[in-house]
Amino acid sequence: MATKTDYLELVSLQKESLSGDTKTLIQREIYPRAKDLLTSDSRILVITGIRRVGKSTLLQQLMKNLTNYCYLNAEDERLIHFKAEDFSRLNEALIEVYGACDFYFFDEIQNIDKFEIIVRRLQDSGKKVVLTGSNSSLLSMELGTRLTGRYIQIELFPFSYKEFLDFNKVEIAKESFYLPQEKVKLKQYFKQWLDSGGMPEYLKYNDVNYLRTLFDNIIYRDIIARYNIRKQAILKELVHLLTNNLTLPVTYNSLKKSVGLSNAETAKEYLNYLCNSYFFFELRKYSPSYNKQLQNAKKIYLIDNAFHAMMSLISSANNGRKLENVIHLFYRSKGFEMYYFNESQECDFVVFDNDGKKHLTQVCWELTLENKDREINGLNAAMKFF
Repeated sequence: MATKTDYLELVSLQKESLSGDTKTLIQREIYPRAKDLLTSDSRILVITGIRRVGKSTLLQQLMKNLTNYCYLNAEDERLIHFKAEDFSRLNEALIEVYGACDFYFFDEIQNIDKFEIIVRRLQDSGKKVVLTGSNSSLLSMELGTRLTGRYIQIELFPFSYKEFLDFNKVEIAKESFYLPQEKVKLKQYFKQWLDSGGMPEYLKYNDVNYLRTLFDNIIYRDIIARYNIRKQAILKELVHLLTNNLTLPVTYNSLKKSVGLSNAETAKEYLNYLCNSYFFFELRKYSPSYNKQLQNAKKIYLIDNAFHAMMSLISSANNGRKLENVIHLFYRSKGFEMYYFNESQECDFVVFDNDGKKHLTQVCWELTLENKDREINGLNAAMKFF
């Protein structure tokens, strides 16, 4: 059992690791909303997203103007046996290191067993609590059990194109936006972002080995270890299959056959695990019937094109798929309700925004004589349907 002295050392070391100039960090587009929820909403703020997408950095930016906060990284290996009943000693250490704590920031909270008990206790005592996590299903399940209606969740995604430009310190004034040389520069950076993606540290180090290590951590720590997956080789084969068939419709039965699983239900479970970790997303075919939505083939999208470049056999030739993938991420990051349309003709996205307005989007990298009729007819069919 850890002592208060053990916790004092842990908290002190974690606090020291936070020290740094937050002015050099890219301000994420979601930051203003997160800051507003931090100060004007009494609910627990939950920030979710894939591992290493920048959740900890966002917490640092939220903490920078506060004096009465404390921070804990729950992924620290020294907390591996931590239980909810140990929190009183840990809390004493937090207060001793940070002083009075009105704001509690917990990073990767899903690693603490029964964390929702701690969170509820703090909220009941009038504290503001901010959580981050890399598993959407686990957080929703645990929070929904004891904290229904008492939390609000926002999702953090890899760098958008605008954030990518900020990262590269690219500034283009509105009055010069349409100048030929500026348009060329923007196109060059867009293609770079389309290929390299928006994972912050991968862009910082430009090291594919970092990306491979991150991929292994997601697969082994967030999926295999958490869900006790025995058929590890098949899981990884499934990931490579889906990545190489990005944006294409799949069924659980087709996945079962492709990777050699014994039944479609296992394929569904594996895909759910991958989606819960934010590595993949499913997009359902639009239908007024919810049951048909569940039964129809789903299109699969990836959290970041960098992983596509790392695993795809023909990544350089897939500009259309990569473009469709980032359009999907854009709509997803806005929290919009999304589907694809396919009634003899296909339209890539049917989107209902937060005001209930419909948006139909057809994605095409290059309109040619060979694909022009197909792309336009698909969009027209969706327009007539809706």
